[in-house]
Amino acid sequence: MVRAALWLSSAALFLPAAAFAQTAAAPATGDDYHRDAPPEIIVTAPYARTQADILSGTSVLSGEELTRELRPTIGETLARQPGVSATSFGPNASRPVLRGLQGERVRVLTDGIGSFDVSNTSVDHAVAINPLTADRIEVLRGPSALLFGSSAIGGVVNVIDSRIPRRVPTEPIHVDALATYGSAANERSGSAAVDVPVTDKVVFHLDGTFGQTDDLDTGGYILSRPLRTQAAASADPDVRDLADLRGKLPNSQSKMWEVAGGAAIVTDTGNLGFSVNHLDNRYGVPIRYSLNGGEAEEVTLHVQQTRADMRAEVDTGGGLLEKIRLRAGFANYRHDEIEDTGEIGTSFFNQGIEARVELVQAARGGWRGAVGGQMFIRDLNIVGDEKFLPKSETQQFGLFTLQSFDLGAFRAEAGGRYEYTTARAAADALLGNDNIRRSFDSFSGSLGGSVALADHVRIGINASHTERAPSAEELFANGPHAGTQAFEVGNPGFAKEISDGLEATLKGSGDGYSFGLSAYHNWFRNFIYENPTGAEQDDLPVFQYQQADARLWGFEAEASARLAKVGETAINLDGLADYTRATIVDRGPAPRIPPLRVLGGIEAQGRLVQVRGEVEHVTRQDRVADLETTTPAYTMVNASVSLRPFGRDSKTTFMVSANNLFDVEARRHASFLKDFAPLAGRDIRVTARLAL
Repeated sequence: MVRAALWLSSAALFLPAAAFAQTAAAPATGDDYHRDAPPEIIVTAPYARTQADILSGTSVLSGEELTRELRPTIGETLARQPGVSATSFGPNASRPVLRGLQGERVRVLTDGIGSFDVSNTSVDHAVAINPLTADRIEVLRGPSALLFGSSAIGGVVNVIDSRIPRRVPTEPIHVDALATYGSAANERSGSAAVDVPVTDKVVFHLDGTFGQTDDLDTGGYILSRPLRTQAAASADPDVRDLADLRGKLPNSQSKMWEVAGGAAIVTDTGNLGFSVNHLDNRYGVPIRYSLNGGEAEEVTLHVQQTRADMRAEVDTGGGLLEKIRLRAGFANYRHDEIEDTGEIGTSFFNQGIEARVELVQAARGGWRGAVGGQMFIRDLNIVGDEKFLPKSETQQFGLFTLQSFDLGAFRAEAGGRYEYTTARAAADALLGNDNIRRSFDSFSGSLGGSVALADHVRIGINASHTERAPSAEELFANGPHAGTQAFEVGNPGFAKEISDGLEATLKGSGDGYSFGLSAYHNWFRNFIYENPTGAEQDDLPVFQYQQADARLWGFEAEASARLAKVGETAINLDGLADYTRATIVDRGPAPRIPPLRVLGGIEAQGRLVQVRGEVEHVTRQDRVADLETTTPAYTMVNASVSLRPFGRDSKTTFMVSANNLFDVEARRHASFLKDFAPLAGRDIRVTARLAL
């Protein structure tokens, strides 16, 4: 880790400090602080592209939509985007699920750099990124995500904030503030950020967040119908009482705070900035009740992370290169799993560093491109009674390129990535393993093109080949894992996971309408998944990581249209649908795959007032893996009213929303805990967002 930090510091010396920059745009005026960036522009790439130019599904949450969807976790904030579900391990630990893939196959980033937590290790571990500080969140699915690592085969979620300032306000002080109350969990949260220019080129940033919730109020019974039937038939009266448990979700409270500071030098030709933040998050894990009369654990997790970030860019003035970009981060992370006695049962210690350098080529006619390198190092150590993984270190070094060609009616894009990964596990007598070292060379690439069918309407196809090295958890696990209530066993002999994929897209937009359709198919070799063996160890079912061929296909569709315009108010209709089907060859359905979902909304958009109503229907999932239960269908109705007193170009918004208006009982099939923890019931939310 020390060697990596020295390498990172040395790399920064090659960039002239007087000429650093973050974005291609010139430094913004003070008024730009009060406007949202256009949602059609995707900035999660070496150079900005429109959604129409990207040959895969993309989503952007910003502005009023982000304010309406904002929740305490990244997973729940994004759960109504096309192709996105969530792990929903209670209200405090919910990670995005993209196209049915989760964990190691989805990267969650903050401004292009990983979260440095252990949320990929277990679904009860929260992501160490605070969505309340987000300016916008971008979701990339398909081959474009491979720019950020082979582990992003499912996709990338990039949370973009302003902790390292990109712009110098012209006003003496700029303030952004957010306050929210949610009735379902008595949620009280607030955040505030201040940007102060000390010269015309130097700006300081400070922000803080506080959030607290009580136990979540659900829309019905706590246990699913099959478990209620089992509990009601028990001879134990305490177990029988569980069949009637409803309303509040026990042990789902939380308390979180975070502080951060940053500074940047911004010139006409560049930017150099740094930030430091500390996160403290203490939350309860919903109880997984034992229906055999055994003791049910009531665990609280206490997460603490301190991280430092740097972002830099130099404009080289054209010629061969247009820009050189450097992005880096380092973090110390710890979380303690606290028993109901107050004692610490298990502690996770994680130290990580990640850096990426991008060389953006000067545009030549319709040819644009970039090449770059990336490094990632993680040291993970678990200490305590429920240690399931030996002390491990993962090192990953990659080279990548993206090249695009715009020939007018025809556009083409090609990308490639080489990655070298080593995973080491220390000898551990408790887990019964020796020193182990594995290394992998991985090659990934994509090639695609699109053709204009009409003005602003394009059809495209993209082919990709992806190779992913197994994670330390998949290789070396060998112990009880309380979060998943399983005794997990890895396989140090695993080969690389390989996927070949095709994706077709159709996108269009015009005056008063837009639409997008993506259809995809992936053929996996050596697909890694957990399979129950039927055995028990330490009173837990044994789940063995295995490899097999697999097939995954599905689609995402979204569209919007203006139905009418009354004065300055536009009446718009929008909708989306998504579906994923995944099969382990010669075995059956893959576990925890979301079913078909459709969502439709109608919205009146005025200059000052916006009113929206929507209906979301998720179908029954009865295509299940071994030991999975089916998940019933549900329909939710949501409504919101928002006011922008200073006009639609202002970020200042006051909003009231009613979610799950009819208080239905709903469970997500992607959740390990769906039979014990339903989603929130009726939730009346009041939000104020100010930009001064």
